[in-house]
Amino acid sequence: MKRNLWLLAIAQGLFLTNNVTFIAINGLVGLSLAPLGWMATLPVMGYVVGGALSTGLVAKSQSLFGRKKSFQLGLLVGLLSAAVCAYAAYSRQFWLLVAATVVAGFYNANAQLYRFAAAELANSAFKEKAVSLVLAGGLIGAVLGPNLALWTKSLLATPFAGAYLALVFVALLSMLVLSFIDFPAHVVKSKADSAKNAGRPLSEIMCQPVFIVSTMAAALGYGVMNLLMAATPIAMQQCGLQFSDVAFVLEWHVIGMFAPGFFTGHLIKRFGVLQIMGVGVVLNLVCILIALSGQDLHQFLIALFLLGLGWNFLFTGSTTLALDTYSPEEKDRAQGAINFFTFAVLALSSFASGALVTTRGWTLLNLGSLLPVVVTGAALIWLAFQRRGSHNAGS
Repeated sequence: MKRNLWLLAIAQGLFLTNNVTFIAINGLVGLSLAPLGWMATLPVMGYVVGGALSTGLVAKSQSLFGRKKSFQLGLLVGLLSAAVCAYAAYSRQFWLLVAATVVAGFYNANAQLYRFAAAELANSAFKEKAVSLVLAGGLIGAVLGPNLALWTKSLLATPFAGAYLALVFVALLSMLVLSFIDFPAHVVKSKADSAKNAGRPLSEIMCQPVFIVSTMAAALGYGVMNLLMAATPIAMQQCGLQFSDVAFVLEWHVIGMFAPGFFTGHLIKRFGVLQIMGVGVVLNLVCILIALSGQDLHQFLIALFLLGLGWNFLFTGSTTLALDTYSPEEKDRAQGAINFFTFAVLALSSFASGALVTTRGWTLLNLGSLLPVVVTGAALIWLAFQRRGSHNAGS
């Protein structure tokens, strides 16, 4: 079990290397190629729109081929799309870059299921820690992603084309890592068996209060993080800061996202999932207050680090919370629905990020992010009262 989880954590880290590199460079490459400034983060948006559009296809491939083959297929798509991104940057074709990132979204949607696969590789008493441990693998991406973008920025004559090509080799390495993981045996069911053991309709699963709040927290928590993170490279460039500063801030942001993975599972076990998610909401609020206090390097650094911490507590908590809302035969549909809503919010936040930071500025962007943070906090409080009421009624 431990060997499989550590290998999956490495795969998670390589996936985050891809994501962080995309975040670090897509907005800047988009800004240099886009017909209009507000279109700068469309390549960032394309990645998550592609993820949203791929959730149904990914769920189908997971059901047909099982975890390992479906994950490898996602990596193959990621490899090819990174190569096309490099060509788009070289040939200065903005819309080809956007299209390539949309296709890359299939890999994004696939790899978002690593955290759920982690729970399946562990026994029931260890599932919170397994999810947390695999998410902690993102530390690889925290260090490698920003530095990969920095080291390969000028590798070729076209800025950042070398970074896209480096992601081809990252995908190949991840394929190798996944080949050594022993996932639970995949059983292809006949149509009759599938119909007989289909579980509840998706609409019934989605109507559960716990499912609603866990999905909302995952989507809004990820959306706020993406809104601010995607805008950071452009905002820092507008403030006259160097790309090396951008890479440094993003590195510590992603460390904040994934370093807590080594202990978040323990905290959830000890204090409860809603309490830890509540701490995540508070950390997001503090992040926004610091971001509103000024635009020096140290303010970007501290705000983005706290943003990463808040995301970790919310996302790990929401994943753990969701695990109790569906049975094994319902997992593909339920996880697909969670990822669809998450990607839909990510797509909106990616577009809003570029549009707001280039037209209204960093301050208004942060003020706008207060609303989803407050809504998430209110949803957690509502669920806590729901659970207390059910407990009192039961006793």
